[in-house]
This record gives sequence, structure tokens and C-alpha cells, in this order.
Amino acid sequence: MKKIVVFTGAGISAESGLVTFRDSGGLWEQYKIEDVATPEAFAKNPALVLNFYNIRRKQLLNTKPNNAHIALNRLSSKYQLSIITQNIDDLHERSGSKNVLHLHGKLMESKSVKTNKTYPIQGHELNLGDLCEKGYQLRPNVVWFGEEVPEMKNAIETVSQAKIFIIIGTSLNVYPAASLLNYANLAERIILIDPQGSKINDIEVIRDTATKAVPCLVEELLIF
Repeated sequence: MKKIVVFTGAGISAESGLVTFRDSGGLWEQYKIEDVATPEAFAKNPALVLNFYNIRRKQLLNTKPNNAHIALNRLSSKYQLSIITQNIDDLHERSGSKNVLHLHGKLMESKSVKTNKTYPIQGHELNLGDLCEKGYQLRPNVVWFGEEVPEMKNAIETVSQAKIFIIIGTSLNVYPAASLLNYANLAERIILIDPQGSKINDIEVIRDTATKAVPCLVEELLIF
């Protein structure tokens, strides 16, 4: 079976109603990134940071996967499918995806500030005083600005094996994730789905939304 690697960004989740970092009217207009998404912010005001992610988690729990998330799973009937996502939501998993690598962590998980052991979050709240079994505070299991991306090595290895590389809903401006394109050396086709997508070398660009373009692309790939 040919290997298809799908790399998704905020655009695919935005169509389910999740605001992106850069959306006008989104959460990031109410908060400064340096106040809620850095290790320094958590050290300075952990309650503020925890509350910010509680808001995002509550929004996620009221959101459903869209037909782009769902359509991608059909590829596994003909291809070896791997999904790499920049998104911290669980919409891929809730759509039925089985092989998902989260570059920037998982919103529905916490981790110990000391041991880094992860724990599922029940409901939408993670608060001060929520501790791991060793007695250390739990924090969101997300990669903050200034932190290393621990899954980057695995992502590079996965992309380097792709015969078809599909990029959905990302501007390719967020590094180091955007550098994954440089490792798709075996790919026979590289396809970018983004309404504002720009032509880069031999990349096929589909300038449309994920919910419109992905089901059509999946149909094409299943036929051929």
C-alpha cells in the first residue's frame, strides 16, 4: 500500500467552529500570547493560563468533526494513512482517525510540571491544585512558544516515507512544523489545500476550503 501523509493546520478545525490563533474576534485578541502560551506566563500567573485553556477546552467539547476530518479516514481503505497535525484539538480522533501525531500537544490532556507524565482531562477544567500522583501541579499538555517540539523527529520520519503528501489548512508559516515540507523527498505528489494557498515549486494547490476540497480529493485518490 502506498503511504499517504496528511499534515493539517488550524484551517481544518476552523471549519468546525474552532477559532484560530489569528482569527479576528478570536480568543487571541483578548489575550496576549506571551501572557497565556509560554512557560514564563505559567510561572508568573498559572491561574490565568489554566483558565485560558479551560475556555478553549469548553469550546472544543461543544464542537464536532467536519466532513473533511471524516473523509480523510476513507483513504485508509486503499493507502497506509498517517495524519500529522499542528492542532491540539481531538477532532481527528473523534472522526475515527487511528494514526494521528500531534506536534503541538493535546488540549484534552494534562501533564505534570515535574515528571512530564500525561493524564486525560475529564470535562473541560484543569485548575490550580490539580496535582499528579507525585504531588506536582498539572499543566496543559501543549507545546508553548519557546518550548521544543518533542514529536518533530517522528514527524520528519513519517513525512520522509510519504508517496503522497497532503497539506490542509496551514499557511506553512509556523516553524519548525512548516519545515516538514523539506522532507517529502519521496513524494510523487504534494498537494496543498488552502483558500489562500500560494504556488510553491511543484506543489499542487487547491484554493478552496477543507470541507469542499478534501472529500473531492479523497474520491479522486480512491479511484486512481
